[in-house]
Amino acid sequence: MKIGLYFGSFNPVHIAHLIVANHILNESDIEKIWFVVSPQNPFKAESNLLNEYHRLHLVKLATEDDNRIKASDIEFNLPKPSFTTTTLAYLKERNPEHEFCIIMGSDSFQNLHKWKNYEVIVKEYDIYVYLRPGFEVTNHVNAKLHIVDAPLLQLSATRIRQSIKEGKSIRYLVPDNVREEIEKGGYYKK
Repeated sequence: MKIGLYFGSFNPVHIAHLIVANHILNESDIEKIWFVVSPQNPFKAESNLLNEYHRLHLVKLATEDDNRIKASDIEFNLPKPSFTTTTLAYLKERNPEHEFCIIMGSDSFQNLHKWKNYEVIVKEYDIYVYLRPGFEVTNHVNAKLHIVDAPLLQLSATRIRQSIKEGKSIRYLVPDNVREEIEKGGYYKK
């Protein structure tokens, strides 16, 4: 089975993540998508992150009605910070029956050359890139690239967290059950 790995902090997961995943499942040869919740991205400050188990729970809530999408905690038991190359090697060893590929935004693709062992990633894995406003795709790393023309939404987890801090509504930005859990848990208020 061809599985797309959608790595992210998902701090929190939002509608744009889900729209991209749905579009890729509908318009490519990827059969399932795993949202790989990263406990600690080497490029992001840990202090801004909601606990990884809460973030995983929110992704599970967001995707619970879609059997094509799975929330994955695979990186929770791997060394931190989370390096994609380590996760890919682990998954490939444990799941030889699957073909894994990577899903990322064009903003992340621009920084791929800064990733640990990126040469191995571009040599061994297909990369599906969805366009983000203001981030052109130039394949300087010779990746096996698939450009995905997913619907563009200028929505970010940072903006959602800021709205919560300011007491603004996040209705329609995240699934209702995710919004309810964020409100119930008092997440992102500080």
